[in-house]
Amino acid sequence: MGWKLKAFDELTNIELYNLLKERTLVFVVEQNCPYLEVDGKDPSSYHLFKEDNGEIIAYSRILPAGVSYQEASIGRVFVKKEYRGQGIAEELLKNSLDFIQNELKETNVKIQAQDYLRKFYRSFGFQTISETYLEDNIPHVDMLLQR
Repeated sequence: MGWKLKAFDELTNIELYNLLKERTLVFVVEQNCPYLEVDGKDPSSYHLFKEDNGEIIAYSRILPAGVSYQEASIGRVFVKKEYRGQGIAEELLKNSLDFIQNELKETNVKIQAQDYLRKFYRSFGFQTISETYLEDNIPHVDMLLQR
């Protein structure tokens, strides 16, 4: 159950299918939020994921500076329901931030976080930079990490 990090064009067809399936399951079905999940940013992004017997159990999309924001960003972060509470989310975010700092050589990271995860992201040094607002009917806040 190791971590994989791939640019879009390095993903196999099956990996791409599985990550889009799982993202849709979490962000559209589980959260009952119809929106355009495939938003055109995947080809410019890096995809960090963990598999268990070929099943994607955790994922984040790492967006270089200039794709979503002036800063690098992390989005579409999830851990499958049955794997939550095992420290996988912490590993996922740590690995995402390490890649941004060490490979992309970026020091600032901006995210759009669901409001209930504010404390989780603060534990990594993110600071809230907006009021709470609704995005697709879910409370969110913008957060920024400056190193």
